[in-house]
Amino acid sequence: MNDRSLPPLNHLRAFEAAARHLSFTAAANELNMTQSAVSQQIKSLENHLGQPLFFRRPRALELTVMGLNYVPIVREAFQTLSRGTRMLVGGENTQALHVQTNHTFSSYWLAPRLPRLYARHPDMHLQLSTAIWDPMERVEEADIEIRFLLSPDADPNAERLTWDQFYPVCAPHYQVDLNSIDQHRLFYCSAMMTTWDAWAEGQSISSNPKITHCQVLGTALTAAEAGAGLVMAHDCTVQHLLTNRRLIRPFDHSVDMTEAYYLTQNPRAQRNPMAAQFSQWVKDEMAADYSGREGTQA
Repeated sequence: MNDRSLPPLNHLRAFEAAARHLSFTAAANELNMTQSAVSQQIKSLENHLGQPLFFRRPRALELTVMGLNYVPIVREAFQTLSRGTRMLVGGENTQALHVQTNHTFSSYWLAPRLPRLYARHPDMHLQLSTAIWDPMERVEEADIEIRFLLSPDADPNAERLTWDQFYPVCAPHYQVDLNSIDQHRLFYCSAMMTTWDAWAEGQSISSNPKITHCQVLGTALTAAEAGAGLVMAHDCTVQHLLTNRRLIRPFDHSVDMTEAYYLTQNPRAQRNPMAAQFSQWVKDEMAADYSGREGTQA
């Protein structure tokens, strides 16, 4: 993009004010500038554009055709910038609770339960951020993070949320049995320890099945719902899908997971009452999910 397409912002502000008032003096009063400064900025803008924006009449200003066409463009640009700034740093977002999770947890555990959260806390205002995988480092702007980890060693204050088991799931209409499982397409999410080999220990299935690796578990779950095959899943990600019969468990065998979801809270979030409300709601939901599960703290 060349320089001509990017006029200085101050020059545009002076032009918009002068076009609205049709007066350099009134524009100067609004912008807390001198009349000569406004006039000079608009002259510089006209030089930048290569065309005049005003006819300077003895007692008034009049917009040229270029000026008339340019005013709505400049105003829309300022309005867009203003709306975007308010959305990010102003208004209700200054009071929003920023929650960071990975894509799978956000889509398959959190999102289906949001009606219950809002029923319990009608004034709760969330700003949700998701990533394909959990970031390596803490997300500084996040008030609360829910991470999928082998160990919470990096944050001694992290609270364990899940005690999952993993197992295959498939569409309700999908036909499969243990003897023929090696003839089916098996889906697996990369970078997780819930592998088909780990589940198959002691099971009589092929040691060389057709496995499709997916970067995101959601892709595999959607494929399974469509009847493309079986996906290795775990409790908190498929509970909603199993309850609603969108997926089923074709086999009883399950294996305890090594990884778990952990909740961490940014120290500054202690000043935000919604942080305590959200954290307690998540823990209450998890306690109900894992009630009676050996090893839980529910």
